[in-house]
Amino acid sequence: MAAANYLPSEDPFQCSICLNVCDPVSTPCGHYICNNCITQHMDTDYKCQCPMCKKVFRTKIWRELKTLFSETAAQRQSAQQKASSSSSQQQVSTPGEVPCDVCTGNKPKALKSCLVCLVSYCETHLEPHLTASRLKRHQLIDPVENLEDRICKKHDKPLELFCKTDQMCVCMLCHVSDHKMHDVVPLKEGYEDMKVELEAEIQKRQLKIQKIQDSVNLSKEDADREITEGVQIFTALKESVERSQANLTDAI
Repeated sequence: MAAANYLPSEDPFQCSICLNVCDPVSTPCGHYICNNCITQHMDTDYKCQCPMCKKVFRTKIWRELKTLFSETAAQRQSAQQKASSSSSQQQVSTPGEVPCDVCTGNKPKALKSCLVCLVSYCETHLEPHLTASRLKRHQLIDPVENLEDRICKKHDKPLELFCKTDQMCVCMLCHVSDHKMHDVVPLKEGYEDMKVELEAEIQKRQLKIQKIQDSVNLSKEDADREITEGVQIFTALKESVERSQANLTDAI
């Protein structure tokens, strides 16, 4: 059998030859090799040579030992695949989507933007904001670009309020100073109110457009009716003239 140089794996669940975690076998000499690799080093059905130390042992022995770590290795491999799958499931951001500001390389799309950190986070990097008590107090919003535009340029605080009096977004310090006596509501409430007003205005415009369209259609119907009546009158007049002409011809 041809000699080969392999470095013993320090991980008992990693094959020293192919370095995969797959169906490990503990040889009588103490090395950890996967079932596929050790099968390739079997000389006959009666003996097998360890590719690490070249020690020869009976095939029956390694068959009895080959499932020693199978269950544990399978669990470990499943955990590795789950972690890898979780990482790969994060979709890479596409044009028009907000990318994660923390990731490097192919940035996945962000799930939330933090108005305190001024950073957009993907699912992985958002986790501390969902678990750490101090970070839980930060204000998270749907991912947006240009987070600096959501910060008050005067006080460097998040624009989390809406002043109905001045129709503008303000921060907490703006509220207690320049907008103290104004009608100020939380930004989300202000958004919902404006949304209702806009929807009502849109509906009003749509009704107006419909009335104009109905008027146009009615005018067209009136015009068509007048044209039809005019044609009928002209036809009757023509027939009358023709009859009169025929009678005159007969009389002559």
